[in-house]
Amino acid sequence: MEWSHPFPPPPHNSFSLFLSLPRPPSLPPPSLQTGPKIKPIRTWEAVKQMHLMDCMQTCPFVHQTLSDLRKEVGNQATVLGFVGLPYTLATYIVEGQSSKEYLEIKKMMFQEPALLQQMLSVLADNIGEYACFQIDAGAQVIQVFDSWAGHLSPADYDIFAAPYQRQVIEKIKAKHPTVPIIIYINKSGALLERMAQSGADMVSLDWTVTMEEGRRRLGSEMGVQGNLDPAILYAPKEVIKERAEQILREGKGFKHVMNLGHGIEATTPEENAKFFIDTVKAWRY
Repeated sequence: MEWSHPFPPPPHNSFSLFLSLPRPPSLPPPSLQTGPKIKPIRTWEAVKQMHLMDCMQTCPFVHQTLSDLRKEVGNQATVLGFVGLPYTLATYIVEGQSSKEYLEIKKMMFQEPALLQQMLSVLADNIGEYACFQIDAGAQVIQVFDSWAGHLSPADYDIFAAPYQRQVIEKIKAKHPTVPIIIYINKSGALLERMAQSGADMVSLDWTVTMEEGRRRLGSEMGVQGNLDPAILYAPKEVIKERAEQILREGKGFKHVMNLGHGIEATTPEENAKFFIDTVKAWRY
């Protein structure tokens, strides 16, 4: 397998399928226009059919990709694995597709909380297993994403997100105690202190808080990642440089992985992405 390198990259992300766990083999691939769609799971009968998957049988392509990627990059970059956390995966499973309001999962949350908690626990076991599978294949760091947990109130986050984040992270650490884990939640400004209690080694910030505020609230011992707004990569180069260097100054060079505050947009000008990376590489404290 060959890999394209238009410019020297920072750590490689293996964006292994967010829906590898719930997606049956017969399901058509997700549409680029509408995103993934599955038959919703909303009953005890359906949840009781959920079980621990055989990762090698279900996702052999993930193992092959990570193994090949690790061989290709050698010591030039770090290979990052990628898994969604239970609440975020459950939103797709219960809603059946992407959502703006997450009404179906919230109805289950308030009407049948035990049902949702059983689903989350089964997902946590699977996700922990899947993350370990990626590490065994070559991932050197694991990023765990609870993207839609930011839509929860603090009280509901403590019940339906945080315990299952910890269940996943504890399972990974039990088998791979030295592998760093990064946690990310979209629009997480109100949740930083809670994220720091997840057991992860590093909290990835989005752009809704400054790096300075994030460092202050998380404490000096917690690693941080981020947090340039991806839209800034459409700006003139002087703006990209100014904003990136401001984050670097606030990160202070201590336990800080410079990154975007979310995924890069597909239409981002490649020369601007390269300029951002070059700016970071050239920075000196």
